[in-house]
Amino acid sequence: MTISEIIDLIEKAAEARRPYFDTNHESAFRLFNGFAEGNLHLSIDIYAGTALFNNYHPDVPEGAKVVDELASLFQKSHFPALSWLRAGIIKSRNSPDPLERRGILLFGDRLERKIKEHGIWHAINLTMDKDASFYLDTRNLRKWLIENMRGKSVLNTFAYTGSLGTAATAGGASQTVQIDLNHQYLNQAKDSYSLNGFPIQKRDFITADFFPAISKLKSSKQLFDCVILDPPFFSLTAKGRVDLENESARLINKVRPLVKKGGQIIAINNALFLSGKEYIDSLEMLCKDGYLKIKELLAVPQDVIGYAKVNAQITDPAPFTHSTKIAVLEVTQP
Repeated sequence: MTISEIIDLIEKAAEARRPYFDTNHESAFRLFNGFAEGNLHLSIDIYAGTALFNNYHPDVPEGAKVVDELASLFQKSHFPALSWLRAGIIKSRNSPDPLERRGILLFGDRLERKIKEHGIWHAINLTMDKDASFYLDTRNLRKWLIENMRGKSVLNTFAYTGSLGTAATAGGASQTVQIDLNHQYLNQAKDSYSLNGFPIQKRDFITADFFPAISKLKSSKQLFDCVILDPPFFSLTAKGRVDLENESARLINKVRPLVKKGGQIIAINNALFLSGKEYIDSLEMLCKDGYLKIKELLAVPQDVIGYAKVNAQITDPAPFTHSTKIAVLEVTQP
């Protein structure tokens, strides 16, 4: 694909995303989903004034060359609608170099450190790891938490940088407990709290492996109105294994005893090769004993999914809208 063809795709994608261009340029959204919109090797995310180019090309230097050309055009305001961008970085996902996977500065001298979503500030660190420290595909879930957690106690497992817990707190949750194995991620969650003036209670930020942490909460008889289960696709520690493609039901059963009757489990599965039907079938099987029921399914935002739909998703996500499959389960029995 020529650079002019890629430019044409990006211009069309940008036009479709005009509603996401906020006046103060503080928001975060996906500008271009190349897999769905015509280029399998590229996606571009916007974090306030910073453009993040994700290079998925199997030939890393070849993909980086294309991104370099695009970044030069962004600098020269070739895309007038995006002339407010102040910086750009590239993450080369297939690079053997961890620095290239975390992100290399392309232009500008200051990466954004915060974004605003649904009126709430979130601290970001775009080069913290291979991801961007903030997931765009769960934007609608954060809105749901803001709207539904007032007065509720919330447990956010696999919290990462705590954006879901921050949203629950912003929505008036009576308590939000955030658990993650990496204290650096939880420190960023605390930064988000500080940006919004939320009080930071040390006891609510737990650096621990999921499995012993859940066991300890069970032993203490602590119950929550809502448990958020957003694990990585696969992980293995000395304490246990997470495998979303084959064992998501096991994780849901692990946390169900921590939820009050009438409470919710937010079950998120981002396994790319697990179809929506396979996942919903596993959830329906879980609900057969009468202890759970599927309350609702939450959509992934359209900017993340893509607009042109040149390429189909690897597996059919229906009845979900994306490979990130989000279900709200209600606990019907204690």
